[in-house]
Amino acid sequence: MDIKQIQELIRLVNKSNIGEVSIEQKDFKITIKQKKDPAPIYAAPMAVQAAPAAVAQAPAPAAPPAPSAPKAETAPKAENTVTIKSPMIGTFYRQPGPDKPVFVNVGDTIEKGQIVCIIEAMKLFNEIESEVSGKIVKVLVEDSQPVEFDQPLFLVEV
Repeated sequence: MDIKQIQELIRLVNKSNIGEVSIEQKDFKITIKQKKDPAPIYAAPMAVQAAPAAVAQAPAPAAPPAPSAPKAETAPKAENTVTIKSPMIGTFYRQPGPDKPVFVNVGDTIEKGQIVCIIEAMKLFNEIESEVSGKIVKVLVEDSQPVEFDQPLFLVEV
């Protein structure tokens, strides 16, 4: 078996759900195992970072012992609200420039496809469009603050 055949076997194992392949020939034996994905190690810190934002948008089972009045106010809204989330990591901006008006304010009615904010990532300014029509209920991020992927930015009442 030559190196090209071995590389092709590795590619096939990586693309499939096969966990392990063993091949034996005369004086040659090879075993290729699928590397375990380390995602759970990385998922735990992301979940911890996202938890405070998630609590702000919907009541959590462990949240009732905390101040319940704000959670009670959020609960009825959560039934008919949609969260606009960040599609990337970057810096959140509510307005296109320092002397320009903000894209949306609490109470504004927005349409699907309307620009609601800008996220700067690697010196590129990305306009974030709403995927729903409705009324802005809450802005969840302060202007010029860093945001994570999938972090809630706005609550929209639909």
